[in-house]
Amino acid sequence: MKDKIRIGCGAGFSGDRLDPAIILAEQGNLDYLVLECLAERTIALAQKRKIKDQTKGYDPLLERRIESLLPALTKNKVTLITNMGAANPMEAAKKVADIARKLKLKIRIAAVTGDDVFKKLETSSIALETNEPVGNSGELISANAYLGVDGILEALHANASVIITGRIADPSLFLAPMIFEFGWSTSDYDLLGKGTVIGHLLECAGHITGGYFADPVKKPVEGLHKLGHPFADVKKDGSAIISKVQGTGGVVNLMTVKEQLLYEVINPSEYFTPDVIANFTTVKLQEIGHDQVQVTGGHGKPKPETYKVSVGYKAFCLGEGEISYAGHAAFERAKLAGEIVSKRFAEGLVISDHPITDIRVDYIGISSVHRTDFKTAPVSPYEIRLRIVGKAQTPEDAALIGEEVEALYTNGPAAGGGVRKLVNEVVGIVSTLMARTEIEVQITIIES
Repeated sequence: MKDKIRIGCGAGFSGDRLDPAIILAEQGNLDYLVLECLAERTIALAQKRKIKDQTKGYDPLLERRIESLLPALTKNKVTLITNMGAANPMEAAKKVADIARKLKLKIRIAAVTGDDVFKKLETSSIALETNEPVGNSGELISANAYLGVDGILEALHANASVIITGRIADPSLFLAPMIFEFGWSTSDYDLLGKGTVIGHLLECAGHITGGYFADPVKKPVEGLHKLGHPFADVKKDGSAIISKVQGTGGVVNLMTVKEQLLYEVINPSEYFTPDVIANFTTVKLQEIGHDQVQVTGGHGKPKPETYKVSVGYKAFCLGEGEISYAGHAAFERAKLAGEIVSKRFAEGLVISDHPITDIRVDYIGISSVHRTDFKTAPVSPYEIRLRIVGKAQTPEDAALIGEEVEALYTNGPAAGGGVRKLVNEVVGIVSTLMARTEIEVQITIIES
């Protein structure tokens, strides 16, 4: 058993940068590198890709991340844990093995499965957000349970150096190596609570090193163009020091750590995970050096008897069109353009088999975010970007919105330009609960 390990977080979401993880793998002196690349929407979208092609459904950046990381991970004996398997951990693991063979590297890969519970989902299960059956949401396309540390622990005991998972709770990706290396009992909820605090602090990567924190006026952060991602030196007692690789941009201080500690936390005294219900209210933070914050405290109580399940469904098709106006009376011309398109749909002048609903008109720079100008916008700014969106049942109907915006080129008002059209099939998400006894976690080992 070890007394201390170093865990780095190289990605905090699917579209995160690639270079911070490479720096951690090459210069971070890590024991473990975690890439946290999954969220409710991303796994539902991954399920859509898998439906079209059964060999897909893993993270779109998997190949690029693995090709760039494997040489350094292998050389420095760093274990990789990632949920980039998304909707298809098995195919992701096979792809990693293919890349390793191409690079002539011998590694042991584990795919953790069991989170896909679509076939076990009862449509009568109650959605937490609506208090109605999940089947009422629409055509269901996915159901993934938030698993805990169990599968990762089994993979670590099997000596896997790359562990690919699907939907596992974010802090669990970091907690598992602590349990494995320190020999913690999975029923020692105080230690699991402490470890969950550390995992939560690391999971969003650049959040805690100043990225999401930064504000050039009130909270300036230097070197954001080369932002470093964090690592934690974790001790057997569940304390840790959060830091980053020397020479990288960003900052780790009390403010960045406090913001991340409370990120997405509704009740800090009861933070539910599949492994423990953690208590963040007893956490103590101390800035002990440059880019070094010590984390102590945190407690926990027994894990919940159910798993949270994220359910994806086909919500609607979103049609979108944008056009710009500039110069004299730009805002007035944009408003007229929005009124023209809105009236055409309202009066049925646009030929469609189904109604286009929820037409929304945004004036980007004035009312597109808060949906009101707060009476502070100038009467007529020099330039304005008009955005019109609406919901439809089919992609063909949704495309009509962009077509109507494009028609403004010659059908009024004057001098519109730079039209952009987009159709997107939107996936909706609701959550429900499922008994632990319904879910079986498995691992599959692949050698490169």
